[in-house]
Amino acid sequence: MSGVVLVTGAATPGVALAARRIAEAGDVRVVAVDTTLPTDDLGSVKFVRADIRTPVISKVLAVEDVDTVVHMDLAPIRPRGSGSATKEINVIGTMQVLAACQRSDTVKRVVLASSAAVYGASPRDPAVFTESATARGGTKSGFSKDIVEVEGYTRGFARRRPDVCVTTLRMAQWLSPHFPTVLSTYLSNPVLPVPMGFDARLQLLHPQDALEVISAAALEDHPGTFNVAGDGIVMLTQAARMLGKPTVPLPPVGFGAVLGRMVHFMGSDVSPGLHRLLTYGRVLDTTALREIFGYSPRHTTRETFEWYAETARPGLLHAWGITR
Repeated sequence: MSGVVLVTGAATPGVALAARRIAEAGDVRVVAVDTTLPTDDLGSVKFVRADIRTPVISKVLAVEDVDTVVHMDLAPIRPRGSGSATKEINVIGTMQVLAACQRSDTVKRVVLASSAAVYGASPRDPAVFTESATARGGTKSGFSKDIVEVEGYTRGFARRRPDVCVTTLRMAQWLSPHFPTVLSTYLSNPVLPVPMGFDARLQLLHPQDALEVISAAALEDHPGTFNVAGDGIVMLTQAARMLGKPTVPLPPVGFGAVLGRMVHFMGSDVSPGLHRLLTYGRVLDTTALREIFGYSPRHTTRETFEWYAETARPGLLHAWGITR
C-alpha cells in the first residue's frame, strides 16, 4: 500500500461510495469515520467510529498513519438533527479536522468536498460563477454561511501548512435516484411549490462524475479550487414537466417559509436556503476543472436529470401526457 486515505462523513449518503471508489482506484488503504455506521456497503474500507467535533480525530490520524484527508462531512440538513447541530458538525467539525491535520506530521494532502452553495443565490448574481467570483447575496444564514466559513478555515490552513496540497471542490447539486439529496427530496413531492415569476436555472452533478473527481483529488496532487458540475442547465419548470408534476406558484416574498410548511405537510423536508436556489438558480464555469484539474464531466445536467426521472415515481400529469 502506498498511502492511507481518511474520509470523513461515512454515514452521509454518497460518502461511502466515494470511500469505496478511492479504495478501488488506487493502491491505498482507506479509513472512513463517522459517529454512526453507514448503511451503504464499505467494501474493503475500514470504518472507525469517531466524532470529528472532538480531538479524537487527531488520534485516528496518528494511529492509522494517514497521509491524505478527504473531508466530506458537510451537509445542509441531517436526519433527526437540528439546525444548530448541523452547523456544529459542518463548522466545528471542519475546525477540528483541520487542526488535527495541522498537527500531523504525516498528512500531505487535504481534499475539501465543498459546495457551490458558497456562491449563495441572489438576483445580483453573475450569469456564470467562476472560482474567483464572490457571493452577491444569500450567504448570511444556513448551509451557504457554513460553507463560506468552512472554506475560510481551509484557506487559513493552507497558508499555515504550505507543504500540504489542499484541493477544494465546489460541487453543484448531486442528483441520484439511489440516495437522497437536497434536490431529490424536494422533487419527490407530488406537487412542487415554485416562486411566482421566476424560473431558476439548475445545474446538476452526476454522482459518477463527483466520485471520479473526488477520487482523483485524493490520489493525485491537484492544488487549488475547482467548480465541479455537468454541462448545461435544466430550468425548474422544465424539470417539473419532465417528472410530470404540477407546480404551485407562490409569492416570492415569504416563499421560503411557505415552501417549508408545504413540503413538511406532504411528509418531506426541505433544506434551509433551498428556496433561494429555486428562485434565482446558479450556474458554474467548469473551465478550470477541464483545463487545470484535467477532468471533463461525462454526464450533462440534462442527462443526469433524465437518469433520475427514469426511476422517479410518475407524477400526476403523466396520466394526461403532459411531460417534457
